[in-house]
Amino acid sequence: MSARPSEPMSRWLGSWRPSVLQRLSDATRDLAARALSGEHGRSMREAEFALDEAAVAGLGPNMRYAMACRLVAEQAPLRVLPGERMVGSATLLEAPRHQAPLTGLSSTSHTTLGFHRVLQVGYRGLREQVEERIARGDLDEKGLDLLNAMRLCLEAETIWHQRHLELLDELIATSAGEEQAGYRRVREALARVPEEPPTTFREAVQSLWFAYAFQRLMGNWSGIGRVDEMLGPYLQWDLAEARISLDEARELIAHFWIKGCEWIGALDIPSGDAQHYQNIVLGGVNAQGEDVTNEVTYLILDVVEELHISDFPIAVRVNSRTPDRLLRRIAEVQRHGGGIVSIYNEDVVIEGLVRFGYPLEEARAFANDGCWEVLIPGRTTFGYMPFDALGLLHEALGLQDTNQPPPDFTTFEDLYAAYLARLSKHIDWHNEVADTWCDNGHPAPLVSLLVEDCIARGRGYYDRGSRHYALAPHAGGLANVANSLLAIKRLVYDDMDRQECLSSSTSPRGKEDRHSCLSTLPELVEVLRSDWEDQEPLRHYIRSRIPCYGNDDDDADGMLRRVFDDYTELVGRVQERNGVKRPCGISTFGREIEWAAPRGSRKASPDGHRLGAVLATNFSPSPGTDTEGPTAAVKSYCKMDFT
Repeated sequence: MSARPSEPMSRWLGSWRPSVLQRLSDATRDLAARALSGEHGRSMREAEFALDEAAVAGLGPNMRYAMACRLVAEQAPLRVLPGERMVGSATLLEAPRHQAPLTGLSSTSHTTLGFHRVLQVGYRGLREQVEERIARGDLDEKGLDLLNAMRLCLEAETIWHQRHLELLDELIATSAGEEQAGYRRVREALARVPEEPPTTFREAVQSLWFAYAFQRLMGNWSGIGRVDEMLGPYLQWDLAEARISLDEARELIAHFWIKGCEWIGALDIPSGDAQHYQNIVLGGVNAQGEDVTNEVTYLILDVVEELHISDFPIAVRVNSRTPDRLLRRIAEVQRHGGGIVSIYNEDVVIEGLVRFGYPLEEARAFANDGCWEVLIPGRTTFGYMPFDALGLLHEALGLQDTNQPPPDFTTFEDLYAAYLARLSKHIDWHNEVADTWCDNGHPAPLVSLLVEDCIARGRGYYDRGSRHYALAPHAGGLANVANSLLAIKRLVYDDMDRQECLSSSTSPRGKEDRHSCLSTLPELVEVLRSDWEDQEPLRHYIRSRIPCYGNDDDDADGMLRRVFDDYTELVGRVQERNGVKRPCGISTFGREIEWAAPRGSRKASPDGHRLGAVLATNFSPSPGTDTEGPTAAVKSYCKMDFT
């Protein structure tokens, strides 16, 4: 299907955000406005076709998936718009629902596939690798099912490619003037790729997008990875040969970014907030330790600044040698807000990966997984298991079982040891799960094509075919754990703080209310069980007088550093076992909302929060507690050892 804009929208695009230098053409800005408005996402529909069950009866799970993949390639609607400079669209509504169309399977996310392999060898090279592995003749039944399915997935991608060429031929034949010339340029860029390795920047951008878009069409939510490292050499060659200008290259990158907005409006999902894990990593060093920052790096930042498209979350890798020009450009884009551009301290990340056991060359190649966890792109199967760390403290305090008398720990260290015992038990359980993780997972032959060493091993992405497997425990609520521990320590175990509380706490009528301060832990536990009933002065004292993480306060940050170090030490006792790495993680990914519900382990919190409060997200300060500004919050954060 094709569509035409009903009216120019470039002025609308610039009306809702701060003014920036216009480097892109009005036509490109109009296309961006259409995508950002949700026009394309709202046009998406579920697949109106289905597998012939008789035809797939008796097939193995990977071959059944591949048959679905081929049918999608044959039948999925195509979208080619006048004026766009590259093609390939994931048009089925199942995909933004995180489903693999026609399969009944959930799709793959929290990964970054090896799209660099498509640029290096093309689909032809991948096909040759599959054929060579089959010809070797030592595959078991499961391996043969996977490799045949990979071969069929490559056939499907060829079919999808040919359909686009045929549609472009039709559009060229029925158009004229600049519109026809635009279709010709797109067809020329698509003719060889992704089947063959690209030879120009235009081909490389089209090849990367087309390979990525087909994965998305089958519902896979992969990060894209180090785009400037992948595309930079092609632009350098073209600039040297005067085949392209920087302005033309910027337009191509802008159209890549616009294509990434095609799911806006589908399922009423708006733009932004990393909704579909299309992460981009820029800058940093390559496997040889050389800085990869190039013109593509800066052109991408130009596009992000002008179009303010946040559907490609960007992380820029910086180090102690990052050029001042790049640091300034990051800041110039960040000042527009939106959380679009973040930074990774790659000196810390690379050191941590090497200490974890990765070879230095692999560690230098790191990207993220479509969220922010570090992995080696195209070589890693990653998963995580979140848990509420504050809930474990509530268990230690006896807040779950109100029929039992509250615990009475003699010292703060006794309480802290009880908390660590529960944390240790949870990590032990995590390791038991990790021991058998991905031993025989669901089929993903399309993903497995772009992950080493699935072809060589004859095993899929979820079946120990990848080079690296990592299942991370993810702690949430650590800021509230530390704030709560400090509050308990000062109110119950530190005499000076308890006396200060007694002397300063007053009732709303101005009378001294000694019940608002406590002398024992059981008293505090009973207050928490009652959700601070009749103890508002005490709650106010805690919220206003006891320091919290995120304000560059050494006591508060020191308590969190203690919890953080003990957590990472407990996880680090088993770095890898049974072929599965267990990197330490921290996140909530929005679960702070469901954890806030008044059920399970969530109770009123010792740091002054009532039952049902939404507490800290990821590793941020708890809402409302960071009173000294963002610089103080960053300084608190950076007191932790993130290696």
